[in-house]
Amino acid sequence: MTDLLSIYAPANRTKLIVVGTLLVTAIAVVDWATKPYISLGFLYLFPIMILGGFLSRVQIVGIALVCAVLQEAFSNLPANEAVVRLLLSSAGFVGTGLFISELIRNRRIVMSHVEELTAQITLRQDAEEQLRSLVNTSPAAIVTIDSEGNVLLANEAAQQLLDPGGSPLRDRAISSHLPALKTVLETQSSRSFRTTLQCTGQRSDGEVFLAGVWFSTYDTISGPRLAAIVVDLSEDLRNREDLSLDYLLKNTRILMSAVAHEIRNLCSAVLVVHKNLAKVREIESNEDFRALGSLILGLERVSALELGSTAAQNGEAVELRSVLDELRILIETAYHEAEIDVQWDVQESLPLVWADRYGLIQVFLNLAKNSQRAMTSTRIKLLRIAAREERKTVVIRFEDTGIGIASPENLFRQFQPGAQSSGLGLYVSRAIMRSFGGELRYEARSEGCCFAVMLPLRAAPEGAVNA
Repeated sequence: MTDLLSIYAPANRTKLIVVGTLLVTAIAVVDWATKPYISLGFLYLFPIMILGGFLSRVQIVGIALVCAVLQEAFSNLPANEAVVRLLLSSAGFVGTGLFISELIRNRRIVMSHVEELTAQITLRQDAEEQLRSLVNTSPAAIVTIDSEGNVLLANEAAQQLLDPGGSPLRDRAISSHLPALKTVLETQSSRSFRTTLQCTGQRSDGEVFLAGVWFSTYDTISGPRLAAIVVDLSEDLRNREDLSLDYLLKNTRILMSAVAHEIRNLCSAVLVVHKNLAKVREIESNEDFRALGSLILGLERVSALELGSTAAQNGEAVELRSVLDELRILIETAYHEAEIDVQWDVQESLPLVWADRYGLIQVFLNLAKNSQRAMTSTRIKLLRIAAREERKTVVIRFEDTGIGIASPENLFRQFQPGAQSSGLGLYVSRAIMRSFGGELRYEARSEGCCFAVMLPLRAAPEGAVNA
């Protein structure tokens, strides 16, 4: 049949039509010349078979009828049976032509489907090869697990993560390394889902690590399967905890330095009162009064301890736009849920600033949350965050449409009556800013509230600025 289709290829259409026409003509001429000795009408089947592969159904019927008429015209058979012979030969010629036409058409459809399937198989093989290459070269561990909890596939990264230098993981029970995945298969076998989890993993040598797992379950003829991507989060956990401890100590130092500053002010005032009272003779010789003086001096010395560090030590060069992008990620969901609009007006090219990145995020978050609380009861809820370079500094303004500030002079005092939580938010925020040479200021507005965060440019501020 393939050879037959090659004969009926579209490129041969014109040639075969010419051949078929010539055959019909030749048969008719020979049949006319040999009449009444022999009838060659049956030979019309061959040109009809040739032409049936290209002509339409109507054309095939027309050619078949012409051939039937020619056959009867040069036939030497009895004339009283001519009509019957004409009908039978017409039916035979038409049926043959239509049969060949349908045969060729169906075969072409089948071959077209075969070509499509071949192309799809090729594409699938290419995709599988690319996927296999991606899995094998992935830096993340990738495993697939059957319904019994045994490993079906594990890439090189999985081998290095779970059993470096050991035997292949295939057919090994996953419960010996990641028991949480075995539990998922046992408890969720009737469901298909995609999710993530953090769990404890164990290497073949007994070392325990924190695993981050992204996995999905799916059904196959052989039962449920689970595919998982696994990464070792132990180092991230250690770095995060070290960073948290470092920043906790830094914030504590800033807060204690700010509190010590306030205590020094109080001690100075109390010491002045103590000196004035010392001029009274009746009190001067009192032992309790003298002890009180010693306590005041001791407290002043304690509060004078140098807990702060220089701005150069507390800061680093920070790309401000990336910090603002992080802030957007952190606040926009909560603001959207609170039906508050946030407008961002950030200068296209901002210079590098000198700051502590995490301290800056904390200050920004505190200002954003203060604005959110201030707009709880207002009709118009809008926070505008603008960043501009101004006179060798970069200023970031947080301007809202909240209820405003009743007593601006008390803004940066700790433990204010009526303040949210402990009333330390703005107090600590300004202390953080000053720790690396920045500043936090309140800018009066006729409506709402505006705070300006002022940051020095990249070069570290000269001199030591105690927090």
